[in-house]
Amino acid sequence: MDLLIRPAEPADYEELGDITARAYLRDGLLDYGEDDAYLHVLRDVAARAAAADVLVAVRDGRVLGGVTFVPAGGPMADLARPGEAEIRMLAVAHAARGQGTGEALVRSCLDRARATPGCRSVVLSTQRTMHTAHRIYERLGFTRTPERDWQPVPELGEITLLTYRLTL
Repeated sequence: MDLLIRPAEPADYEELGDITARAYLRDGLLDYGEDDAYLHVLRDVAARAAAADVLVAVRDGRVLGGVTFVPAGGPMADLARPGEAEIRMLAVAHAARGQGTGEALVRSCLDRARATPGCRSVVLSTQRTMHTAHRIYERLGFTRTPERDWQPVPELGEITLLTYRLTL
């Protein structure tokens, strides 16, 4: 069966939360591991779905990954400005990586952005070590915007998120 990208349903929330949390933990993206406060945010798909569009990739009835699409700003936006949509929390289950799942999720976000009135570009933040994600973004036409790089926890000063932008 082909890969299906669709809006997350409440029955998907726990599984997608686990996939997202495991992906960030396994890839070493949380400075404090299991004790990282952001882990709760990653697991809380219901809260994300209440404030943004959460999409899942499904094959043969199994959720393989997901992404949060924030159209035109909103409470889930970290860096989107007027006229920009934002992509957040892209995650693919380890066993499903390398099969085009991540790219399909990003492409679906781009399609949604193009269908959003007034949306002229899509932005996102990423960590330095997310090299596979960087390749997806660049292949799809995103370019780095170093002038927008930022620190999610400025008081620690340890993490600088890289930013990308795609003009539609």
